[in-house]
Amino acid sequence: MNQQRQQEFQTTFEKGKFALEKGRYDVSIEQLEKAKKLINPSSKSGGEVRIWLISAYQAANRIQDAIAVCHELAKHPSAEIRKQSQQMLYILKAPALKRPQQWMTKIPDLSQLSEDEGKTRRSQPSGTMKSRKRKMPEPEPIDPSEINRKDNYFIWVALLLILALFFVFN
Repeated sequence: MNQQRQQEFQTTFEKGKFALEKGRYDVSIEQLEKAKKLINPSSKSGGEVRIWLISAYQAANRIQDAIAVCHELAKHPSAEIRKQSQQMLYILKAPALKRPQQWMTKIPDLSQLSEDEGKTRRSQPSGTMKSRKRKMPEPEPIDPSEINRKDNYFIWVALLLILALFFVFN
């Protein structure tokens, strides 16, 4: 593969991975499919691109496309790529579990907000109270005449007991 094509592959592949990590699944699929066309499918990089493509398809809820790529990778020369695709295929074919509605958190759709509206909403405080640091009250001073100044014999007894045990067990 020539240097320019390799550089184009690497740039496109990185853009696809970055878009997937940022949750932009359609952009990720587009970039990863471009990268897939720029590289030898039997190479390790060709397998890695398709592994990432499986993840992008899965995230975009295109499960059948992801399964199809897993089946393609079942014949890949790299044992590591074959193993990863088998593990992903197992996950993709696993039955979906039913979750109770009370376990679900509803996320509002913010895609309909205009850009200016989104900025003003983020800059407005959510509560009406201003948060202030509270000063902790200073403790009342202790009168020195109330302090017990008598010698406490417990400390001496405990110290002698520890020394005696030390000599007995050594």
